[in-house]
Amino acid sequence: MAVEREYDAGALASDIEALVQHAVRCGLVSPADAVWAYNTVLEAVGATGPSAPNAAIFLQAAYATSPTARLGEDAPVVAASGDDAFDLEGTVARIAEAGIANCCEEDTPSGADRLATRVMNILMPRPSEVERTFSTLYMAYGPRTATDWFYRMSCDSRYVRRAAIARNIAWTSSTPWGELEITINLSKPEKDPKAIAAAGAAPVTGEVYPACQLCMENEGYPGRGAGAAHGAHPARQNLRILPITLGGEHWGLQYSPYAYFDEHCIAMSAEHRLMHVDRENMGRLLDFVDLFGHYFIGSNADLPIVGGSILSHDHFQGGRHVFPMMKAPAAGAFEMPGFDDIACEVVRWPMSVLRLRAADRERLLDAAAHVLDVWRAYSDPSVGILASTVEDGVEVRHNTITPVACKDGSDYVLYLALRCNITTPEHPLGVFHPHAERHHIKKENIGLIEVMGLAILPPRLVEELGAVRGHLLVHAGANDRAALALALESDPLCASHAAWALELACAHPDIAPETADQIIRDGVSDVFAGVLEDAGVFKWDEPGRTALDHFLATL
Repeated sequence: MAVEREYDAGALASDIEALVQHAVRCGLVSPADAVWAYNTVLEAVGATGPSAPNAAIFLQAAYATSPTARLGEDAPVVAASGDDAFDLEGTVARIAEAGIANCCEEDTPSGADRLATRVMNILMPRPSEVERTFSTLYMAYGPRTATDWFYRMSCDSRYVRRAAIARNIAWTSSTPWGELEITINLSKPEKDPKAIAAAGAAPVTGEVYPACQLCMENEGYPGRGAGAAHGAHPARQNLRILPITLGGEHWGLQYSPYAYFDEHCIAMSAEHRLMHVDRENMGRLLDFVDLFGHYFIGSNADLPIVGGSILSHDHFQGGRHVFPMMKAPAAGAFEMPGFDDIACEVVRWPMSVLRLRAADRERLLDAAAHVLDVWRAYSDPSVGILASTVEDGVEVRHNTITPVACKDGSDYVLYLALRCNITTPEHPLGVFHPHAERHHIKKENIGLIEVMGLAILPPRLVEELGAVRGHLLVHAGANDRAALALALESDPLCASHAAWALELACAHPDIAPETADQIIRDGVSDVFAGVLEDAGVFKWDEPGRTALDHFLATL
């Protein structure tokens, strides 16, 4: 269906030229390929001209850098001009709009994104070239230089969406557990109404390809709309995956498009298989930090409720970030018979986390596997822990761990967060899951990133907390709490926050415009601290500490 939309051909030419200059400046495209790249982008958006406004610069640069240039007279090397503050997102968006006007893609946000991704793929080196450059840098200069290059390339090629990530709202707040990190996630695009309608009519036939968004087959995949068989799948034409070997298997390394922290990366198995936490995969975590000692790496738990959002594909998450959990002090040491060479500590952290340290990786893995085996079979009804239950005649296990690995000098460090996904009528979403009184801030699973002290909160909170702020300021200094309660409960944006907001008002009767944001943010951080406490299987009260001692004694 034709789109009633026009574009300025001259403006399109300027945008494509600027984008090609960006690609040359970043090293994605050789100057010798600039004219070819310009014309190929034109083709991708259904245009046949006009010429680039500064085509002569492209031609001069291509000539000067050509191996055959010295067959004639030497020519000066002319670098493509460009601005370091180049608006990559805006430029690519305008080019994609031109392609939609030429009916190259459906007129939806996902259609525009597929077209933009197709354009960026034209300006990128092939996977084999990326692998070759990364390997050369790794061997010559070490892993940090190699990942610096790979991350920068992933950003320059618009795979890591820096502009979208910059929209996230983030802060840190002091709590009894140290500084916690809070992010309100605004980077991922919202679903388009057209896409939702198309998804309802999508046929579900044939093989799903790729099987999921973590499969290696995503590299170069063109994506599909919501109306396609099996529904929407994002375009991944500008994705580059580095092959790495973990545990003697083929795995891949890429960066997350919507990063939650510095150099947020994903390592995924080349085989589409269920996630699993065991000695074998903890060994792969240590393999990873052997390769990239400046990164941490961790695995989500392998059970629903306490696991991550994608349990269908074996994968890890890592990056260059030191999380609050990693900064937490030890609450005390403990010993495991037969593992005298392993330094064992209980971390002073709202969740139940053990920290194991050793220079010998195999001994460390033996110790961690022992903890996991004992924990999987461990029950303590006095604190609500049941290793398994029988449901419809089938035994269902409930205990697992969230393991995190890093290097500290020559030592390997493993953090083992004890998890249990048991449910009860009182807590149908999970006993060790955010409790109902905290759902106004956080209701979703507590996965790997949040275990370590970084909250990923839903975008709805921007509007809702703004409304809470307004009501608190209107009623500031007044003693009529009933009026404030009524105002909060009557506002659909604030009703779920009413009890919590009243507590803030009581604690800060003189709240003012210049203090309101910090008071609310600190209040959110306190709720997140409570969420982590809910997820801890051994609480920090006397019964919880006694129960933890009983568990440690079984090790």
